[in-house]
Amino acid sequence: MSNSTTVPPHEAAHATPYAIAEVGLDRPWVWLAKGWADMRAAPGVSFGYGLFFVVFGLMLTALLYLLDVFYLVLPLAAGFMFIAPIVAVGLYEVSRRLARGEPVDASTPPQAWRRNSSQFAILGLVLMLFLLAWIRIATLIFALFFPYTPLEFGSFMATVFFSWDSVPFLLVGCGIGAVLAALVFGIAAISAPMLLDRDIGAITAIAVSVQAVFRNWKTMLFWAILIALFTAAGLVIFYIGLALTLPLIGHASWHAYTDLVVDKG
Repeated sequence: MSNSTTVPPHEAAHATPYAIAEVGLDRPWVWLAKGWADMRAAPGVSFGYGLFFVVFGLMLTALLYLLDVFYLVLPLAAGFMFIAPIVAVGLYEVSRRLARGEPVDASTPPQAWRRNSSQFAILGLVLMLFLLAWIRIATLIFALFFPYTPLEFGSFMATVFFSWDSVPFLLVGCGIGAVLAALVFGIAAISAPMLLDRDIGAITAIAVSVQAVFRNWKTMLFWAILIALFTAAGLVIFYIGLALTLPLIGHASWHAYTDLVVDKG
């Protein structure tokens, strides 16, 4: 099994001082193994980070229920992957410090946002626009397939999960969501950790991310599938699984970045 990275002589990132490495299909497993090692090295910080978003998700769900807009829970849960790259910035900082042998404590994740904060804001705005677009599209799709279904908790759950009529709705929704998720993945898979690691602009980081995903499209497709599966597993049990899957994917994403982006020699 090959687990080495190679940088081809024809580098794609001509406009930047960064080269894109070509990696094998086995690398996502290596990233996960390194992410797990980071979690074991800083368990309190990693699991605490995940638990914070578990509590936040539960509180948001309860709020939507109280406001009688529970139908937004499904698109918001699915759309979590759109903003997850920016949400995990604190985890990237933990992995960055561990790799350098620097101490890590509860103050480490918040400090990450102070590095290149303006560019994080730009990337976050881009990802938020994708999330808002997805919520709007998902609502319109539901209205198209179920125009006379009241958007109440009982009827919504029965219609979406316990009706044969929901099959085409779910297929169309998942198809459109997958297209949007692929765009977000190309934009943010590498750019978010790169903004933390280097003093660069969001546009440059996004360009490098797209190049890295395009050059390693098979490996990155596999990585995207793994991320979707781990995230779905975390969400399906009332967000509790995110306490494990969010930090694991976050730490692993840092190692994906360090594998794929290298300085030009």
